[in-house]
Amino acid sequence: MKHLLTENRDGALWATFNRPDSLNSISTRMACELLDMWEWARSDTAIRLVVLIGAGDRAFCSGGDLKQLIPLLTGARQPQDDYDRRFLEPGVASRITIRDDSFCKPIIAAINGVAIGGGSELAVASDIRIASTTARFGLSEPKVGIVAGGGTTVRLPRQVPWCRAMEFLLTGESITARQALEMGLVNRVVEPSELLGEVQLVIDKLLGNAPLALQAIKRVALESSGVSLQEGFLIEDRELAKVLATEDAKEGPRAFAEKRRPSFTGR
Repeated sequence: MKHLLTENRDGALWATFNRPDSLNSISTRMACELLDMWEWARSDTAIRLVVLIGAGDRAFCSGGDLKQLIPLLTGARQPQDDYDRRFLEPGVASRITIRDDSFCKPIIAAINGVAIGGGSELAVASDIRIASTTARFGLSEPKVGIVAGGGTTVRLPRQVPWCRAMEFLLTGESITARQALEMGLVNRVVEPSELLGEVQLVIDKLLGNAPLALQAIKRVALESSGVSLQEGFLIEDRELAKVLATEDAKEGPRAFAEKRRPSFTGR
């Protein structure tokens, strides 16, 4: 059984963390399958967005497996199979949480339960976050002597107020979905029975927009972070010029004039 299930549903690639018996913790196999999923989604033009969700009803993802993955990172155990060896290759761990900022298709996190450690990091790496009332978030790494290394120590202080980010990062304490909403960590919180429907509403809105335009918007947001306004405007101008040269940029106004829904092709 794969540790990460993937399914392309009409342009939305659903990626399901599939270890419910261990709260969907990340094994080295799941890590490698995550890496393959990102590469597939990046290169396949039929994939317009990614949805992350956990199997079962208890957990989104509870982070790195403390018995299997983390001991490999610390050297407490030696690699035993091809997944272990691949995971230890340079750059692999970093690409699992897309720290290189090269993934410009929208990512939706459907947070259906516990999101601890790497689970919180993958949520923070996403663009739109819908949480169930049963969700909990936390980076417990300092409680076990390590540091979160999936990008959240860099990303989170840029996404929410500094004092809220630092309390979350330094204490290692978990917070509820409502607390996450209050601090701006998630977009909204819904009952468990409403989660999939709410996520589908977001998917439908995104799939109705021009895919190259969405990627350009995200690319500008990523590349302009930390640069001056003028540098950011140059990045925006570059992406705008690219989008204006596409067929979709012609199709959108044409469809509006003809009072019909646009048919975007990603060209």
